Amino acid sequence: MWEQERGGADGAEGRRTGGRQGRREGGGRGGRRPEGGREDRPELPPQSPEEQARAICLRLLTGMPRTRRQLADALAKRDIPEEVSEQVLSRFEEVGLIDDAAFAGAWVESRHRGRGLARRALAQELRTKGVDPTLVQEALEQLDSDQEEETARELVERKLRSTRGLERDKRLRRLAGMLARKGYPEGMALRVVRRALEAEGAEDLDGEDLGYPGYSGG
Repeated sequence: MWEQERGGADGAEGRRTGGRQGRREGGGRGGRRPEGGREDRPELPPQSPEEQARAICLRLLTGMPRTRRQLADALAKRDIPEEVSEQVLSRFEEVGLIDDAAFAGAWVESRHRGRGLARRALAQELRTKGVDPTLVQEALEQLDSDQEEETARELVERKLRSTRGLERDKRLRRLAGMLARKGYPEGMALRVVRRALEAEGAEDLDGEDLGYPGYSGG
């Protein structure tokens, strides 16, 4: 009886010893780990030029709208073949991800309202972005001469006070130059500035009359 128990204990001890030895040799419960502590992962297959082009365009369009020319230039800089670029860009146009007409319309509205740019300056900006001249003209039709002149008056009114103290001719040149840089025609710019200066002078004369020394109001 004792021998049987002794034999059973020795057998169990042997199994425990063998198990520990096996784990030491195998690197733990799961076997030996590869170098670097991580299991090797299968490498992803390289992207095709079409996949690269789509990824580039989607990433750029996520930030803001782009014209077809802007995206084509970006793909060219990344060495995407031209035929692949044309295929991907045409597909993006088909599904509405590229819309140069909508881009031009939104650009004109935003830049006119936000920066006070006139049609000439807006047309130049859209041309540099590769928008077709026909689409540029269509987008500019939302601005007419009356609206341009109204915006020009607002720009001059905001700048008029900062030019006080200068000679009239210098004020005229400075304010008209500001409008010219924003794309306003020379004739319109001079007309708007002259009227603003005349209106300011009339207001100053009214103030001087009311404050004339010795005036008692009676």
